[in-house]
Amino acid sequence: MLDAAESVVSVGVRELCCRLGVAGGSFERAAGNLDQAARVKLSEETFRRVVEREGKAVLAAGEGEQLELDFAASDCKLTTAQGKEASRIYATCDGVLVPVTTQAEKDKRRASTLRKRRAKRSAGAGPRRPGRPGRLPAVKAGADQRYKQVYVTAFYDQEQTRRLVGVTRRDHKGLGKLLGREAARIRLRGADERVGLIDGAPCLRTRMERLPLTALGLDFYHLATHVHQGRLATFGEDDARGKQWADDLLHTARHDGYELFWEKLADWRGEQRRGGGKRQAADGLLNYVAQRQGMIAYDRFERRGWHIGSGPIEAMCKATTRRIKGPGMRWDSDNAEALMALEALHQSNLWEKYWTRALTHSN
Repeated sequence: MLDAAESVVSVGVRELCCRLGVAGGSFERAAGNLDQAARVKLSEETFRRVVEREGKAVLAAGEGEQLELDFAASDCKLTTAQGKEASRIYATCDGVLVPVTTQAEKDKRRASTLRKRRAKRSAGAGPRRPGRPGRLPAVKAGADQRYKQVYVTAFYDQEQTRRLVGVTRRDHKGLGKLLGREAARIRLRGADERVGLIDGAPCLRTRMERLPLTALGLDFYHLATHVHQGRLATFGEDDARGKQWADDLLHTARHDGYELFWEKLADWRGEQRRGGGKRQAADGLLNYVAQRQGMIAYDRFERRGWHIGSGPIEAMCKATTRRIKGPGMRWDSDNAEALMALEALHQSNLWEKYWTRALTHSN
């Protein structure tokens, strides 16, 4: 019956549901807004299913490469720091935790519903109505943890006016497939400069290194975070010498190259006595840096005018999860991914193209 009801929902109403469902604070409120704005009445449950099903259709359209982009990597042209014209594209990805419903929570809700039903029958609510099922319908299995990771990818130009944003709830192998597919969609190899930026997580690095990148960089903010953690462990919170040391070290990393940066780190490490955790903290920072040596080339990046921060992907992680991280919200992971896909569609400037295509196929 639900499928039959959704089949008569027009494309225009589906789009309104998605617009309001993604922007609203809850499906109940969004359904009320739909009634007030367009005089279209849908129950909260039907409204929710329309939005979630459309999000899954967006994911399927992306996997099938059914939405043609209006730009390619070779179109992202600019004048380089050397005064030459070239095309430049950035590639990045990150993982974000989303709140999901656990199996224990589903079992608890089911038990509560059954208790309420028994209480009504024992209170003389009358016999079961004809056609009403005697048992609760089967539901999807819940998660084993309260939060699950969803990967977000982004390809964008220097000014971030052209973007392609993707999401997947699959594991790191699924992330690799998404990156490869999105890179093919924008014809990544066609750009003269193909710059990757990540936070340094090994699983992200492994997948990014499979792309045909000109260079892969470590987000400067994440390096700075680790440097300041080392400062706190060895100098303390309020030591002015520690703050000066961290500022000087980061300036060296950014402008003077890896070798001098490493020398200063090694000298600092040699000053730490054994015991008390200071030597251990210093070793931890050196190991972190050494494992990412190939990604610490900020002097080269800045000479060529390349970004050294992964702010755009951090912004996309916030944008795609804004709707699903409200107070008390819990989701089935596939439905959370569907809502994120709708926001990713908007961030990729493909919203109108998707609905035009949907309208064409409905006729």
